[in-house]
Amino acid sequence: MAHSAAHRKELPEHLDEKAPTPRVNAIMGDAERQGFLNTNESRITARLSRKMVDAAKLKTGITSDSELVKFAIAQIATEDPFKKVFKELRGSIDPDVDLEF
Repeated sequence: MAHSAAHRKELPEHLDEKAPTPRVNAIMGDAERQGFLNTNESRITARLSRKMVDAAKLKTGITSDSELVKFAIAQIATEDPFKKVFKELRGSIDPDVDLEF
């Protein structure tokens, strides 16, 4: 725990005051509903650029390294496949079909 506390002290002061953004809350809510946050049975270790981590924290309002990683993975795990499915359907509808009501 002392390790993460030390890193928090290195961050700009205004970062500690910022709350997670609505986007972060929505994604973490989806992850919770899908049962992804019920247990913490896996551990990930990574070496990352401090500049990149700080920038991500500023953008998200997350101050904890662990919570930032949890959010990043939750974002991938809960991603809506709409864009992919929409792209796959391109050209599959007859151009003569009237889509306007």
